[in-house]
Amino acid sequence: MSITFIFFLGLFFAMIGVIPPGLLNMTAAKISLKEGHVRGIVFSAGVCVIVLVQTYLASIFARYLTMHPEVIGVLRSVALVIFILITIYFLFVAKSTPKQQIEPKIKSKHSRFFQGIFMSAINVFPIPYQAYMTITLASFGWMTFEKSSIMAYVIGAATGTFVTLYMYIFFFDKIKGKTFTSQKNMNRIIGGITGVISIFTLINIIQDI
Repeated sequence: MSITFIFFLGLFFAMIGVIPPGLLNMTAAKISLKEGHVRGIVFSAGVCVIVLVQTYLASIFARYLTMHPEVIGVLRSVALVIFILITIYFLFVAKSTPKQQIEPKIKSKHSRFFQGIFMSAINVFPIPYQAYMTITLASFGWMTFEKSSIMAYVIGAATGTFVTLYMYIFFFDKIKGKTFTSQKNMNRIIGGITGVISIFTLINIIQDI
């Protein structure tokens, strides 16, 4: 597969992972609303620095796992259970009213950059998510674990994350009152996405039996 295609795969799947409202994108939007777009972008840049590292580590981990197929089978089963639980949670358990979070008062641009680095570093979800996605893409023959392929995917993932945060920064104020961005509907969207992933994961497990 071409480097460009792999880059866009990384961009697409990173956007899918960041689109649902979460700590990072909502913080970027809040910073932008309170302190201006520039500081929101600086925060997002800090986030993407860690995304580069996390996605690279996930790809290396995924490459190791492809050499040990017996481990992949176990991880797929674990992933299936996790995705099913997440689906059940967002469709039937999650509250429609989000908890209010305490926002630290940080004014410096450099502080916002390092805040983005810190908050992204404590958000370890991208590592297993990207490891699973790269293994899945490799199984379809859409990418390889050669250095150039990994770097293209990593850069695409960081770009996709930044694009999504950028969208939150500049459009959150306009869309935050719309019905489709309500917490209840977003929970349904997240549950739907994880439900679809659960189905594909189950199909892969059945095919390997």
